[in-house]
Amino acid sequence: MTANPAELTHLVELARALQARCVARSLTVSTAESCTGGLLGHLLTEVPGASDYYAGGVVAYSDEIKRRSLGVPAEILERHGAVSAQVAVAMASGARRALATDCCVAVTGIAGPDGGSSSKPVGLTYVAVADPAGHDVRRFLWAGDRMENKRESARAALELLLQRLA
Repeated sequence: MTANPAELTHLVELARALQARCVARSLTVSTAESCTGGLLGHLLTEVPGASDYYAGGVVAYSDEIKRRSLGVPAEILERHGAVSAQVAVAMASGARRALATDCCVAVTGIAGPDGGSSSKPVGLTYVAVADPAGHDVRRFLWAGDRMENKRESARAALELLLQRLA
């Protein structure tokens, strides 16, 4: 279950690239995480100077925290489930408002090994970015173990932020 050092180095390099892009454009970023459990925030803060652009994040593992802290409407959670494109977008938009940042990335998914179903299998993950121009959301289906799924989700979040800010 331990990570390959090269994989972690690559993730930190993505965080470093994101920092450079945000600082150059005077942009602030926040995170809203569910299945990654704070891994994304950890990666961003592995780069010295992260406080120049990273305001912070919310780890919203339960639906109650998604509602209370991020403002995800109960109706969206009930209709689509916590692991959905709609909830990912609502998490990103809500955290962006709550943390007053230029953009926010959100991750929600089923890391495994349990919790999946035929309609929402283990590895299903949604990543969303919200910014002043709107939002973007992507669906992924990872095939790794729990730690691999969390790392892949964090990588996808960093890459989507970088693409959105290109």
